[in-house]
Amino acid sequence: MTPSRPTTPRPPVRRPVLIADAAIAVIAERGLRGLTHRAVDEAAGLPAGSTSNLARTRSALLESALVRIAELETAGLAVGEAPPGGSAREALVGVVADGLHQALTAGRSLTVARIELALEAARRPELRAVYDRLGAGFLELAVGLLARAGSTEPAADARRLVRWCEGVLFNGTAGSGHAHPPTRAELAVDAERYLGALLGG
Repeated sequence: MTPSRPTTPRPPVRRPVLIADAAIAVIAERGLRGLTHRAVDEAAGLPAGSTSNLARTRSALLESALVRIAELETAGLAVGEAPPGGSAREALVGVVADGLHQALTAGRSLTVARIELALEAARRPELRAVYDRLGAGFLELAVGLLARAGSTEPAADARRLVRWCEGVLFNGTAGSGHAHPPTRAELAVDAERYLGALLGG
């Protein structure tokens, strides 16, 4: 009998991450009205008072959730080189289609929570500053990808692409298209058409 290999135990999830993930889940399920320190404690399976010890104010709790969403969305965004025989534009189509599909399926709760937080940021200047700072990171990534794909105005095209992507995400989660979000194949076709309009050719 072959002895089994010893398994390396996974490191425990740090409490700040556990609380931020629980806050995101509460926001996605109940909206911001349902977000309380106690609700996050219960969702995280932590003793009462754990969340308030880490994020003493509501603003701090909202910020931790928003920062965590950005971390998860960035980690789930695969940005690779162009496939063999493919172009940088084809690679960009794949990145856009994969990212949108992920956000509309496995990452739907993150998308819903981010939309809720974006609306709240319109009323809270301190949250607006955090949202804009994190959004600038995605915009910078888009600028680089569009420059590689041949854009002559990568900064302007990046803003246009981000606007289009945000529209797709809102439509597919909270808008009129929520019941029938686009498939990955449909997103690839749409992304190819949109990028064709942006980049020409």
